[in-house]
Amino acid sequence: MTLSRRELLGMAGAALTELGCTLGARPEPRLLPSEIPLPKPFQVPLPRPAVLKPAATEPDIDCYELDARPAAATLLPGLTTPIWGYNGAFPGPTIEARRGRRVSVRLRNSLPLPIVPHLHGGRTPPESDGYPTDLLQPGHTREYVYPNEQRAATLWYHDHRMDFTGAQVWRGLAGFYLLRDDEELRLPLPRGEKEIALAICDRSFTKNGALHYPSLDPALLQPAGVEHAYMGGVLGDVILVNGAPWPKLDVAATRYRFRILNASNARRYELALDPAPPGGHPFIQIGSDGGLLAAPLPHGTLLISPAERFDVVVDFSRWPVGSVITMKNRDADGAAGQILQFHVTHQEKDESAIPAVLSTLPPADASAATLTREFSFAYNRGLMSWTINGKPFDAARMDARPKLGDTEIWRLKSDFSHPLHLHLVHFQVLSHSGRPGPFDAGWKDTVALRAGETANILVKFEGYRGRYVVHCHNLEHEDMAMMANFEVI
Repeated sequence: MTLSRRELLGMAGAALTELGCTLGARPEPRLLPSEIPLPKPFQVPLPRPAVLKPAATEPDIDCYELDARPAAATLLPGLTTPIWGYNGAFPGPTIEARRGRRVSVRLRNSLPLPIVPHLHGGRTPPESDGYPTDLLQPGHTREYVYPNEQRAATLWYHDHRMDFTGAQVWRGLAGFYLLRDDEELRLPLPRGEKEIALAICDRSFTKNGALHYPSLDPALLQPAGVEHAYMGGVLGDVILVNGAPWPKLDVAATRYRFRILNASNARRYELALDPAPPGGHPFIQIGSDGGLLAAPLPHGTLLISPAERFDVVVDFSRWPVGSVITMKNRDADGAAGQILQFHVTHQEKDESAIPAVLSTLPPADASAATLTREFSFAYNRGLMSWTINGKPFDAARMDARPKLGDTEIWRLKSDFSHPLHLHLVHFQVLSHSGRPGPFDAGWKDTVALRAGETANILVKFEGYRGRYVVHCHNLEHEDMAMMANFEVI
C-alpha cells in the first residue's frame, strides 16, 4: 500500500505527539541563496512580454494556442537557464482580451509532468478554472474557454498543479492576461508604449545557471513538498522583472501606467520610488485585482503580496529630465531591496490624464449577506502542515456550499502572513483588523493578512455553479495543504 504525503504527515505528527516531542516554531519564509555571484543591477533593459496573436478569430470567440514546454532562456547575463515556459518564454506571452468576447486557449503539454492552468482572477466555468487535480497529462492538448463576462482588469495565468504549484511556477509557468472593456478604453489613461505590465518575482540560481528550488523530490513526481526549512516559503536573492534581473527603463517626462503583479512564490514587496517626487505619493492607484477603482488613490509606497495586482500611474514629469529613479523594496535589505531603475531621458507632450472619477462601484453592503463563515489559516505543528480550520486540504471534502447569487461574509483569520485567494469570485474588503486597509480598495481576489490579522470580506457568488478552491497564495503554504474546497450550488 502506498501512503499519501498527508497520511505520512499525520502518522509522523501522531508519533511525535505520542513520544512527547516538541516540534519547532512556525516556519518562516527563508532565503535560498544562489550559488553564483549576483549580476550587477540596472544593466539590462526591461523586457516586455510578447502579445500573443490569435490563431483564429471567429464571430464570437478568439482562439489561441499555447504550448507549455522546456526551453533555454537568458535570464542572467552570460548564462543559459533551463525553464518551463508557455511557448517557451519566461514569463509567458500576454493574452489581451475584451469583455464579453470569449477566449479559447488550446494548451498543449510538452513537459514531462502534468500541468494545471489557472486564469487567476477569471470568472471561469469549473471545467476551465484549473482545479488542482484536473491534470493535463504530458503529450495531451486541451481547450480552456474563458467567457470574460467581467470588468476589465489585470489578470494572470499560471500553473496550479496539486502539490507542485510552487515548483512549477518557479520554473516559469506564468503570464499576463489583460482584459479590457469600453469603460476603461474611454478614459484618457496612458496607453500604448506608456502602458507597461510588470511581473516582479524573486528566484535563485545554481552554479550552472539553473533555477534553484528546494524540492524534496527534484523530479517533481512524489508530492513531498519542499525541504522542511523552506515550508514557510522560498525567497530568492535575484529580483526579476519580466524575466530580467534588476532591469532599467528609459522614460519620457510623462505619465506611465504600470500594471504591477507580484509573481513571487512567497516574497512580499513594499515598493517605493527613490528619490520621491516633490510632495510625495509617487503612485496613483487606479485599479486593483478586479479592475478600476471608483476614484484615484495616492500612495507613498505599495505593499503588494504574492498574486496581488496594483494598476498605478506614475507621472515622471515630477522629476527633472536626467533624473535616475530607483524602484526599491522597503521590505528587504541588500539585493532584494532593489527592483527596477527609471531614467528620465527627455520631454514629451503628454495627452493622458487621470480622471477624478474612474468607475462606478457598488457600495459594500454587509446587510445583503445571508451567512457569515469563518476560516482560520494556521500552521499545524502536529501535522507539520499548513491548514484551514485545522484541516489540511482534502479534495474529497467540501468545506462550504454557497448558493449561486447569494452574498456571504467570509471572516478570514491568520496566524501568519497569508495572501488569501478565492477562485471564481471577486470580493470587497469590509474590514481589515478592524480598520479599512489602505491597499484593499476596489474589487479584490486576493487579500493579504499578516500574523494575527482578521479580514471580513463581502463575497457575491456569481457566474457558475461548481467546485472551486480558496487557498493561501504563498505557494509553499498552498502546496503544503493550505487550501479548501467550496462548491457553488
